[in-house]
Amino acid sequence: MKFSPRSVLYAALLTLPVLGSLSSCETSKRGFPEVSSPSNDPDEANRRKLEATSTQLARLNEGKVEYIMPRAQLATAFIREFNDGTVVDKTMIRKVQESAKDKPVYYLVGLGLRDGMFRSMAIPLITSTDQSLYLSSNSERYTITSVGCSFCYFSFEKNQITGTTCGDDSGGSRCDMVVGPSNTLFRRR
Repeated sequence: MKFSPRSVLYAALLTLPVLGSLSSCETSKRGFPEVSSPSNDPDEANRRKLEATSTQLARLNEGKVEYIMPRAQLATAFIREFNDGTVVDKTMIRKVQESAKDKPVYYLVGLGLRDGMFRSMAIPLITSTDQSLYLSSNSERYTITSVGCSFCYFSFEKNQITGTTCGDDSGGSRCDMVVGPSNTLFRRR
């Protein structure tokens, strides 16, 4: 079988549009990442709700706390966390270190009032290796309510909150503390 140069040219011209259209087809997948479909398993949904979330609040710079999150946003988060009408007007991060050889622990603290009575909440923070301070939703929360006390203080032992102290030494005044197993300050809802 002999092919003439003209028939080869015609065949080449006829195949060019076909080859051109094939080369324009994209062979890679783009746009939608491959993910599994949501599970209808209620145990898995509950487990995901319980997974801890961490939020960076500040960083340490030569021993000083530099806030990343605005204090007004922290106050709003504390008001939501109290969820009982407590108005938080002061937030801070406090370092607790019993002795120079102990590793310091940092606490996020919110101070406020409810019905004229002092309220406070403290939550321990996680210090990362790069000196950033994170709040974990799995961190316990310590809540103080004063009864006749103008100001309550947390008591510490080995950098851990162990109780409270009333600022007034008048009879009948006390500070009641409740410890919660976790917090929802910045948990995604």
